Amino acid sequence: MDAAVVCVGDELLAGDTVNTNAAWLGRRLTDRGVDVERATVVPDRVADIAGTVNEHRADHDAVVVTGGLGPTHDDVTMTGVAAAVGRSLEPAEAVRERLAEDGYARSDLAAGTAEIPDGARPLHNIEGIAPGCVVENVYVLPGVPEEMEAMFETVADEFEGQRSHAGVVAVDEPESALLDRLATLRERFDVTVGCYPGDAVRVKVQTPDEAELEAALSWLRDNVEEA
Repeated sequence: MDAAVVCVGDELLAGDTVNTNAAWLGRRLTDRGVDVERATVVPDRVADIAGTVNEHRADHDAVVVTGGLGPTHDDVTMTGVAAAVGRSLEPAEAVRERLAEDGYARSDLAAGTAEIPDGARPLHNIEGIAPGCVVENVYVLPGVPEEMEAMFETVADEFEGQRSHAGVVAVDEPESALLDRLATLRERFDVTVGCYPGDAVRVKVQTPDEAELEAALSWLRDNVEEA
């Protein structure tokens, strides 16, 4: 299974808000064996949201959209997603009933608060008000991290792939000095290798085969200067 993540918000593009949602979703999906192949940030514009979601839903098994849900003028994600799948926005009675159970009178709800694309499956927001939804292969979640994370967990079992085992070796050598050994590592073992510079070079080794991982890590540790 592969997926794309779409984060909506002018504040993300301007740097006013750090995009922790993309990192959290990337880790959580990867933990479930899903290949995350795209992470895109788009502004609060219906056309941009619709175009990006439409493109990604054709290319990937699932699209996870986060941000831009609520009653304010710049909360246009549901409108964009509805346009992407060719559906109208409709009040969701199940959402209204759930909000009523939580003490929100219908007269208190701002226009559009309970609207989702026609025929979509609502996702209730247990940490806030604005609902999410699932429509075709598109999952729409809030942007507030606590709300997004709680809502994702209600559908997490719908994301499943071949889970991998991974390990990291911190190396006290420059990347340029490791090229031959990394090439040998990839030739000898059926693993994926990532190399990430920093205070030390972090070499990440990943494979679905736990025994293969341990053999690769052992070889790597024997052939580099660990930090």
